[in-house]
Amino acid sequence: MFTQINSKMVEAPVVPGQRLFSQRGAMLAYRGQVTFTPNIMGGQGGIGSMLGRRIANEDTPLMTVEGSGSAMFGHGGHHTHVIQLTGDTLYVEADRLLVFEGSLQQSTMFMGSQGGLRGIIRGQATGQGLFTTTLTGHGSAAVLAHGGVFEIPITPDRPIHVDPQAYVAHRGEVRSKVSTAIGWREAVGRGSGEAFQLELTGNGTVFVQASEEKL
Repeated sequence: MFTQINSKMVEAPVVPGQRLFSQRGAMLAYRGQVTFTPNIMGGQGGIGSMLGRRIANEDTPLMTVEGSGSAMFGHGGHHTHVIQLTGDTLYVEADRLLVFEGSLQQSTMFMGSQGGLRGIIRGQATGQGLFTTTLTGHGSAAVLAHGGVFEIPITPDRPIHVDPQAYVAHRGEVRSKVSTAIGWREAVGRGSGEAFQLELTGNGTVFVQASEEKL
């Protein structure tokens, strides 16, 4: 399990026979016998996952972390947030994913599959492309955000509306779609929270950053 050292740094145990995957350049310090190797396959998702990010202009190189000890991670002075998965799925933009345990199954999802055209509009609005990374299983992950993260529960009787640029990640059985205050053709060119609302419905949690700045 990852430890939140402070608002901008997490520490992850490195156990023999188990691997971590981290953003390249995110290692700040380590203890023990730990190795960091470039992951040319783009993590557990293999070539399909890597190609998905390349197509979306979201190529986020990963490092494989192995050995015995612990490692501390942070990136660009951004706030970090630890998420513990217990068999569910986390949806997070690839460039916001700081480090995750190899026990989690990684894949890439096309955002258009969640809401059709509205999902595609959301990708244009956030400027982060149409693909997102999913992590499923039991283990820890840490994400990056501006100004800290707060968690908002999503329940069937209480859907949540989030500014797409403040969205960091979500987990659980959740559907996402974008609603706009104006026509979608105009909205694609604006990318503003005033034009967009990301509506999340179902059972789960959405992670929202305190600033709308992009990473």
